[in-house]
Amino acid sequence: MTPSVTSLPELRQAVLNAPMERRRRVVALAGAPASGKSTLATTLCDALNESGQRAQVVPMDGFHLHNPILVERGLLARKGAPETFDVAGFLHLVGRLGDEPEIVFPVFDRTRDIAIAGAGIVDEACETVIVEGNYLLLDRPLWRDLRQHMDLSVLVAVEIEILRARLVARWLEHGLSPAEATARAEGNDLANAELIAQASLPADVIWTGGEGTTEKPV
Repeated sequence: MTPSVTSLPELRQAVLNAPMERRRRVVALAGAPASGKSTLATTLCDALNESGQRAQVVPMDGFHLHNPILVERGLLARKGAPETFDVAGFLHLVGRLGDEPEIVFPVFDRTRDIAIAGAGIVDEACETVIVEGNYLLLDRPLWRDLRQHMDLSVLVAVEIEILRARLVARWLEHGLSPAEATARAEGNDLANAELIAQASLPADVIWTGGEGTTEKPV
């Protein structure tokens, strides 16, 4: 049975207990859209740094395909689904995180809705990288190969009704009407959440706490 943790100190200790057989430890923090994984990743990173462990977050979102490509492929309405990411490029990056002294990675600019190449750097002093994203445990071609590069995997578990409320609130913050926000959440985000729930590899740890995971509309 997969162990669960409910507090930030427990999660931090689980990270520190994970093996560090290479230059740095690589931790996967996976979860559905609006599960609070990005907030938790930042909170966990801060806690590790405060304890003397040099940590940094690397988000998966920098590997979003550019919108014109999604339009050409008829996938713009499905942006955020697995097929709308450069999974091969992401896999290549993750495979380098444990060993290379310095790694440059792309970052997603939500305001402009584009990925920016070379916007982030994991430096030589970093001891633990927290990779956060929706599909880090997805049991699909290429995605499943990410698992071999992870020293610890954490799944952020949130009930579907909580996700639905957060997702609708997120799209309302973006200026959509209540009907549009509900349609956007139901038509794409929750479908992705269901895929994660149904087609993910087992995690090493399940996060069921609320500390550090309050969803921030973006």
